[in-house]
Amino acid sequence: MTTTPAPVREPAWSLSRSAIGLWVTESVISSVILGVLAALVAIFVPSDSPGVLPELRWAAPAAVVLYAVVAIGVRPWFKHRVYRWEITQDAVFTRTGWLSQTWTLVPISRIQTVDVTRGVLQQMFGLSTVAVLTASSQGTVHIWHLESDVAQQVADDLAHRAEQVRDQAT
Repeated sequence: MTTTPAPVREPAWSLSRSAIGLWVTESVISSVILGVLAALVAIFVPSDSPGVLPELRWAAPAAVVLYAVVAIGVRPWFKHRVYRWEITQDAVFTRTGWLSQTWTLVPISRIQTVDVTRGVLQQMFGLSTVAVLTASSQGTVHIWHLESDVAQQVADDLAHRAEQVRDQAT
């Protein structure tokens, strides 16, 4: 039995809204770390050092503030609108990226392994990531930040369907 490849299209499902909280938390952590480093530069670089303009001492903290505003106030909501996923009878579709977007289509017949992972912050938000390993040069395709019970169901379903396809091919 031959199957025709599924058409490339917009995946149907968005990520859990809890992903926004996860992304905000990650951005706050990175902003605080960068802020501490920028503050150390502003404090410990003398304003009268040769080759250092006094205004440049404050460029790093200003850049961190700009980064924090974008990373905390814009990026999580934009990513939530962009990141999508879907599993059809024939394929797994994902769309990722917030500035540069990537659409990925993985035929069920190409799936070799399906894993579910939960990072520390993901566990705090009740989220998991489904990793679909294929034989292609692209390697692993991730369906990021699904609710943990949904991720487990997706992984079980994909593993079962991939096994059925392999059994039909032999």
